[in-house]
Amino acid sequence: MSARPFKIPQSVLVVIHTPALDVLLINRADAPEFWQSVTGAKDREDESFEETAIREVREETGIDCAAGRLADWRLENVYDIYPRWLHRYAPGVTRNTEHVFGLQVAAGTPVVLNPREHTTYRWLPWRQAADACFSPSNAEAILMLPEFMA
Repeated sequence: MSARPFKIPQSVLVVIHTPALDVLLINRADAPEFWQSVTGAKDREDESFEETAIREVREETGIDCAAGRLADWRLENVYDIYPRWLHRYAPGVTRNTEHVFGLQVAAGTPVVLNPREHTTYRWLPWRQAADACFSPSNAEAILMLPEFMA
């Protein structure tokens, strides 16, 4: 059995929302009460951020991005990787670059979680969703949602 490869420190954040600005939050299986939007790292160096976003949304929520409008917000966050997850990255890697997308879906869009990654989900009005996020960059992105919808 081969060793699991290190994560690539380039990821996506996808804020999934309805036209009424209700935001989907999912609860991490490995960190109870860590509510977040869809996130995930590139699988390969040459995987585009858009490909990563489409794959992660499908893997984590069962939502096909063709069912909504994926928008590249052209925002990137660079942040320190949480110490509890540093072991997933190559030695010496301490920072991650996160590219932000929005995905508008119809109200009532079905969500099917991957139970290995997330335990439950909820839709919240955007301000409440921002308050519920554990990640400051995730909360900040949600607070920008009305600007991107204007």
